[in-house]
Amino acid sequence: MSQTKNFNLPDLGEGLPDATIVEWFVKEGDVIKLDEPLVSMETAKAVVEVPSPFSGKVLKLSGAAGDIIPTGSVLASFELDPNLPQRADGQDTGHSHGHAAPAAAPTPPPLPAAAAPVAAEEAKPAAAERDDAGTVVGAMQSSNAVHAEQALAVGGVKAVPAVRAMARKLGVDLSRVAVTGTDGAVTMADVKQAAANGTAKLGAAPAPVAAAAYAAPAPAQVSAPVQSEARTPLSAAGKPMRTQPPGVVAKGQPEPLKGVRRNMARVMADAHSKVVPTTLNDDADIHAWLPGNDVTARLVRSIVVAAQKVPAMNAWFDGEALTRTLHAQVDIGIAVDTDDGLFVPALRNADMLDARGIREGVNRLREQVESRSIAASELSGYTISLSNFGMFAGRYATPVVVPPCVAIVGAGRARHQMTPVMGGVEAHKVIPLSVTFDHRAATGGEAARFLRAMMDDLALAS
Repeated sequence: MSQTKNFNLPDLGEGLPDATIVEWFVKEGDVIKLDEPLVSMETAKAVVEVPSPFSGKVLKLSGAAGDIIPTGSVLASFELDPNLPQRADGQDTGHSHGHAAPAAAPTPPPLPAAAAPVAAEEAKPAAAERDDAGTVVGAMQSSNAVHAEQALAVGGVKAVPAVRAMARKLGVDLSRVAVTGTDGAVTMADVKQAAANGTAKLGAAPAPVAAAAYAAPAPAQVSAPVQSEARTPLSAAGKPMRTQPPGVVAKGQPEPLKGVRRNMARVMADAHSKVVPTTLNDDADIHAWLPGNDVTARLVRSIVVAAQKVPAMNAWFDGEALTRTLHAQVDIGIAVDTDDGLFVPALRNADMLDARGIREGVNRLREQVESRSIAASELSGYTISLSNFGMFAGRYATPVVVPPCVAIVGAGRARHQMTPVMGGVEAHKVIPLSVTFDHRAATGGEAARFLRAMMDDLALAS
């Protein structure tokens, strides 16, 4: 009699509670061999290809693309094939199962996928590159475990998991993309270019026919467009109704947070419950700047100078043990805003970098974040954070301090203001600064001296 085995979702990071299915590489009834690609999963850190732990027939797949699977829950069931190689009992699979639920505990069902298919999400046009990407909120906790991505051929198309995930999100058919990568692998740039050109839309021609052929509840599907056409900005009582702005797709159904955005929600809530935040605001006068100054490089340099003068702000704090760790080096977490959520990669040893080194480092981190190729180890371990939200809008903010860090700096949108000088007033350009710190670990005086040191360094001509 054939033996049946269940495969529980392993911990794909460091204590991650769940992961989202991106793409199955098999279907129920298929025969798969040991270590062949089984499924692509998205976590808060990366898109990871999970290999099959068994050789045999796939009996059941627990969930579809977009479903959230709790760590330790059954991911797939197999009927083992004794004629194919199997992994010996106790042999390492490369992933930890330490967070799996006990056998006696009921398996929680996967959360439902969003009502609208991923392919329907609007792809943003390829606009001019931003110098940086920032956001008002704090940082992301992350694992130090690095998952190496390999471009594997699935369905005749060679691409790494992150590229497949992006193609699915943008509604791009990988088999129709013009390939420029080495060894015939589709790159992230190939997918974005295809999305911008509209040359490889997923199911462009046959999609309507296929949808009609498999549509079971015909009356319900026919009635939806009629209701949409009959919409009016007036309510039944004749009063104006609040509507979505142009270009916003109203799905009307709760949508579970996934991947990076899901972890961001957990991290922000945890930080809010633990930190005692206090924020100081002031303006840095940059009237003396010579042409060619890089705003981000100057902000980073001013944080380094201030951290060296006030080490209490460049520190970690353990609220349970009531201990703090002062750091000699300055590793700055640079907040990078993406459609998928917030990433905070670490600019290591910023105290050793000149302006050019800072710019190159920030550009490298941003490119790796956007391509989802950044190592998980680069998303943790920074000693203080910077959120340059002013590149979008906003003057002052209360950025979130995420433990174990003690402080985060927010830079608002630069503006001109009238400044009193000897004999009158002048229009000076200023950068609004906000410094949020954990008042359990630093005093108001320390935070004020830190902010003063930043302002003094930013006031220099170069």
